[in-house]
Amino acid sequence: MLAVVKKPRIELSLQGENIDELIDWIGKKFEVSILTSDKSDSVTIEETDFWKEMQSNRIGNLLAGARLKAGMTQAQLAEKLGIRQNMISDYERGRRRLSSSMAKLMAKALHIKVDRLS
Repeated sequence: MLAVVKKPRIELSLQGENIDELIDWIGKKFEVSILTSDKSDSVTIEETDFWKEMQSNRIGNLLAGARLKAGMTQAQLAEKLGIRQNMISDYERGRRRLSSSMAKLMAKALHIKVDRLS
């Protein structure tokens, strides 16, 4: 069973006997929300649609994150690299494959290690 005590925010994972009694006891002092009481309701992160979508365009997501962390727009990064803004968009959306030479240029422009983009 997964439970969340809202204030203070505490997450508990409980297994074993008399869990309901324990939850009732905690509930007397704190507001408690039960996230799930059945292990079959739980899935690993790798099974979620979010994870699958993120992995399908891992490099593009890393590039977009690095660009945003650097405080740059696609247009600003493109200007710095001497390419068109739509090429940055294509890289970030996974429509264009990032070559090793372009990865090096982008890493330098974004002040990150090139292995972050591989």
